[in-house]
Amino acid sequence: MSCEPDPAVLYPDVAAHGSLAAALLAAAAGQGLSLPLAVTPSDPLRHATIASLIPHRHSSYVTAWHHERRWTIWGSSNNRLMICGATADLRELPQVIRGWAEGASLEAIGQAALFDVLTGRFEVPDNNPVDIIASEWQWMLKDARDADWPEYQALIEAAYAEPRLRRLYPYTSHWELGFSSTPDYPFSRPFVWIDAPRGAGGYTISEERNDPDPMQIPTPAEAIAIAVDRIPADLQQTSLEDPA
Repeated sequence: MSCEPDPAVLYPDVAAHGSLAAALLAAAAGQGLSLPLAVTPSDPLRHATIASLIPHRHSSYVTAWHHERRWTIWGSSNNRLMICGATADLRELPQVIRGWAEGASLEAIGQAALFDVLTGRFEVPDNNPVDIIASEWQWMLKDARDADWPEYQALIEAAYAEPRLRRLYPYTSHWELGFSSTPDYPFSRPFVWIDAPRGAGGYTISEERNDPDPMQIPTPAEAIAIAVDRIPADLQQTSLEDPA
């Protein structure tokens, strides 16, 4: 097991300021910016909290990696991750922090950032379920493109192309794709689980997790067609109401 380095050794410049929040404030001051940051007492050299001025933006912070000199910024809106990205240059963070805290649009934040921070979701301040579902699909599509897993990307794109599934909330568990009538946890009981192969092999379809005898399907299009046929009657009306 590798020994975790002392944060003061891995981040001596941060330690010189006394906390990550103070180091970020100093970097921001050098750029003519002020930031609403607070020290995290439990881990001051590796964690700083962002105080957003926008009510639905919360759970926002910057964290330092434990074994490599790098920082990640996280920003959630109504309990859904909207921005998340990592950089090895502390000076790249203040612009992103300020945009997030002061209510800049996600598009503007992404344009100002010098590293990838957008998750693909769009904000839904009023928590409208239809818009939350559409936002989650946008995240699923981006996540699939970024996964370096062509078979999984093909599955997500095929599911999104089917209107009756696109109107349901998509989610994964151990990379298996399922659908819910509601975006709120606990999700409705999944009527199907679809698993994508890695390289050779077919797509598997099961009604339960850890099904000992799942169906083997050669293409994502066929797998999605079977999923559509299995949409329960009580979800049929939901699946006929197009949010787009």
